[in-house]
Order: sequence, then C-alpha cells, then structure tokens
Amino acid sequence: MGKMWRALALVVLAPIVLASCVFVPGKFDSALTIHRDRSFTFTYKGEVVAIDLKGMGGAFMKATDAEEAKKKGKDAEAELARTEAAKAANAAIAARRDDEYRKLAVELAKEAGYRSVEYRGNGIFHVDFALSGVLDHAFVYPYNQDNEIILPWIAIELRGKDALRVKAAGFARQKSDAAGLGGMGSGLMDDTAQAADRMDGTFTLTTDAEVLSQNNENGAETVGSERVIRWQIGTKTKDAPMASLRVAPLR
Repeated sequence: MGKMWRALALVVLAPIVLASCVFVPGKFDSALTIHRDRSFTFTYKGEVVAIDLKGMGGAFMKATDAEEAKKKGKDAEAELARTEAAKAANAAIAARRDDEYRKLAVELAKEAGYRSVEYRGNGIFHVDFALSGVLDHAFVYPYNQDNEIILPWIAIELRGKDALRVKAAGFARQKSDAAGLGGMGSGLMDDTAQAADRMDGTFTLTTDAEVLSQNNENGAETVGSERVIRWQIGTKTKDAPMASLRVAPLR
C-alpha cells in the first residue's frame, strides 16, 4: 500500500518538478457567478506568488556544500570566502529570476481575461483577471502551458447533462505525500506551505441555479433571486471551497 501511494505522489508531483516554478494565491478577492443558462463570469484580483523550483535546487546544493566543508575541516577564512561567493551567486540568480518574471508578466497580460499583470518583486505578481463565457465545457484557472502554469486553483467540471461541480483546490492548504520524491518532494511541500502563509482572501459563488451541495458551514445566503456562498480563505484553510449546481441541460 505504501508503494502505491508513493507511486501516486510521483504521478501528481512529476509535472511540478518538470516546471520551473509553481504559482499560488497570495492576498486576493475572487468571485464566480454561474447562471442557470450556463453563462458564467470568473474574476480574480490580487496577488499571485511564484515558488521558484530552480531556487530549491540551489538551496539543496548550498546545504550539501556546507556539510562537505565541515567534513574537510576548512578554516574560517575559506568558509567566509565560500559564503560570499554563494551570496553573489544567489544575487545573480535572483536578478535573472526577476527578469524572467517581468517577461512573464508581459506575456500573461496578452492572454484573454487578463486586464492587468504587474510583477512587484520577490516572486509576487499582482493580477486583475475577468473572463465570461458559457459552461458547455470545463473551465480551469490559472492554466497556461506555454508559461508552465500547469496547476489550476479552480476547476468547473461538467457532471452529466445538467450539473456542474465547482472546486477551488488552490484556495486551501494542500497536503501531499512527497516521500516518493525524496528531498525535492519534501522541499516542494515546505516551500508551498511557506507561500500559503501569505494566502488571505475571499471566494464568492453567486448563482440562480439549484444548489445541490456545498461545503460552507455558514450555508448559502439568499439575495433576491440568487444564492450567494462566501468562503473566507486564510493560512489555516484546509477544506477547498466546493459546490455542485443543477443548470440547464446540454442540448
């Protein structure tokens, strides 16, 4: 059984390791409106935090070098020189990373739905996104294969001919068995958890469709002809917002 779970962890995490970075929410406000006729609007305004997986590799090598230095008994002067060289290398890596992120912001701003994308340094972007459409197919956000944004925070799935399921897995702390990836897997989970410490926002679902189920303990509020469910998202949120709706059947 243990081998099976490790194998599953590899399947889930392998695309992450192949990517150069992972993106998670920071401080944000997000809303989703779904109508019975399947029309919808999704918005996200706030921070997007990049976790640099290349940097993880650098941190691992630095720790390894430090252990080797102790074993070989290098003197304080040599250790100081090594530390200064590491600082210079890290500064160069950070500058190169910031340049890549600024270019990424420019590319994302060209994509449909992005009203503005601004890189503000330290791996933090500010995004204003809004997109409307018809749910005759699944919808995920964010997703951009060219720029290696491959882990969506929210997914709307078609469930049969007349139902939809909304799940915002990215708006909660994620737990994964990373044992199968060794140090890289545990490092990824540590970095993701650290980035989640910045997560703070709200996710609001508004609909005039029938609400079949939802996992907000405060329930849905009736506002006119619509039902409104509001999730408060914070650093300790463990349960991802989720709801199932009955909408007009597909033709």
